[in-house]
Amino acid sequence: MGKIQPERPHATPEQPPTKPQNNFTKWVTRIAALLLLAATFTWLDGIKDRWYVLEPKFLHELAQEAISISPNDPQGMISHILTNLTSTYPQLDSPSISLNVNASEWVFNNAGGAMGAMYIIHASITEYLIIFGTPLGTEGHTGLHTADDYFHILVGEQWAFRPGYGPGDVHFLPRGTAKQYKMHEGCFALEYARGWIPLMMPFGLADTFTSTLDLPTLYHTVRITGREMMKNLLVGKI
Repeated sequence: MGKIQPERPHATPEQPPTKPQNNFTKWVTRIAALLLLAATFTWLDGIKDRWYVLEPKFLHELAQEAISISPNDPQGMISHILTNLTSTYPQLDSPSISLNVNASEWVFNNAGGAMGAMYIIHASITEYLIIFGTPLGTEGHTGLHTADDYFHILVGEQWAFRPGYGPGDVHFLPRGTAKQYKMHEGCFALEYARGWIPLMMPFGLADTFTSTLDLPTLYHTVRITGREMMKNLLVGKI
């Protein structure tokens, strides 16, 4: 009988070396995509003013009016603010902005080491309006944001590396700046921000993952904020 010859393993074909030109093309494509993305963001940042509905001057006057009508009464102030807002921006026929009028919808907020509670009146891609405060007092870091922030003191006092923000005052935090701040006992404020609001959310939620692990509060914060943003998108408010 003839001997069975063992099969020789098939030689694996050698892969051609990667051409330097292919790597160069990939990097050029990536850089071009990044430049296009940066140009798009720059363009959007330059036209975002056209999507603002609320005005800082109007809100400042509204806060001062609420203080004069219901001094040291946060609930009375909130009621007056909501009545005025819904009168100025009717919610039934083709609203230009969607407002959350459920004043019982408060959630805790931990951000920058400070803790308080907030009621979200309005949230969209370029604006938000909330009531924020605490009966116990708190202090922390303001965060570094992509929006201008107007903090209208309604009750109590806030310090921000200088004392003296009392009822009727506005603590203005321009975008790209940061401070330490302290809210004394019983301080509540009407807070308005205009700019790129979704980019502020990591700061507002980070303490949940690094410290508090308060998942129910995280759920309600995301639920309410997402709901209000969607409602505003549906009425054409960016």
